[in-house]
Amino acid sequence: MEHAIRLYAWNLLYAQALVADISADQCTESGGPGLENHPAWTIGHLVTGSDLLAEDLGLERDLPEGWRELFERRGPGDPRLPDPERRAYPPMEELLAELERQHARVEDAWRKMAAGTDLDERLAWRFGAELPTLGDAVVFLAVSHESMHLGQLAAWRRARGLPSALGSL
Repeated sequence: MEHAIRLYAWNLLYAQALVADISADQCTESGGPGLENHPAWTIGHLVTGSDLLAEDLGLERDLPEGWRELFERRGPGDPRLPDPERRAYPPMEELLAELERQHARVEDAWRKMAAGTDLDERLAWRFGAELPTLGDAVVFLAVSHESMHLGQLAAWRRARGLPSALGSL
């Protein structure tokens, strides 16, 4: 599990790099068709993903008020698109601080849990047919889900004419 925890920590570094050089105005700009998940929504969505992961690891859900409604989605079938209005979102500094806080609580709980929990326990969830265990769900949310959205943010950067953030790491 330590490998997956390191990847989760690396995802945080990459998220920070992806938004390090964008302005407040750019935070809610669309990247065009297929890239509607702008940076403010993407980082906030990763916060809610980490909060869900924390719940899977036995912690209470712990998000700032209104963030679940603003950032949680139910997957590709959810027709809602991120709001383009900048005032609808917390500043990027606040979003990143919350992502860092969620990552820290997840990493702590994950290390404690890995030592004494059966990660092969079957879990009833959306992707349970393909990823049936608690360990599968944890690694999916920490690595795959975050990486997917970070890839969208990297594509958003390219569509906006910004350089690769990966080179800064």
